[in-house]
Amino acid sequence: MKVKAIFLLLLLSHIMFASLVDIKSFDADFKQIITDEKGVQLIYKGHIRALSPKYALWEYNTPIKKSIYVRPAEIVIVEPEIEQAIVRKLAFDLDFFKMISNAKKISKNYYIATLNEMEYSIKIKNKLIDSISYKDDFDNKINILFTNQIQNKSILKNIFTPLIPKDYDIISE
Repeated sequence: MKVKAIFLLLLLSHIMFASLVDIKSFDADFKQIITDEKGVQLIYKGHIRALSPKYALWEYNTPIKKSIYVRPAEIVIVEPEIEQAIVRKLAFDLDFFKMISNAKKISKNYYIATLNEMEYSIKIKNKLIDSISYKDDFDNKINILFTNQIQNKSILKNIFTPLIPKDYDIISE
């Protein structure tokens, strides 16, 4: 997955749990479908846990194992298959919750939100976020489908502390 696509996915971690109602946490399985301009699809599956205001942990299970930790002002990507961790400082702070609260209702269960000139489609089902879709900078269509969603579940903040084995290479950007 390209670096920009990962960054945009991480941005969505906040969008997804901010919802259009008062959500303090979000826990769900996800299926991320990336479709390129030729129609070729790449499918990732995993689990997401997110906690207000700016914490998320995306745990990818297939086709590769990877953990992406989103923390205030920092993103950490842990890749066990290559024994590497990438630590990135965020150059700016984004107010995702404000963006979501300003999302425009298009129909009963469909909203449009804008962040940094990028448009996100948000679908709601049974008062839970069902999916988020957008087109990335590479013209890939990204669709993230959520299942087994739980809102406002108690989540301990310590799970958002990256677990990096001592023998991994650490790349700071």
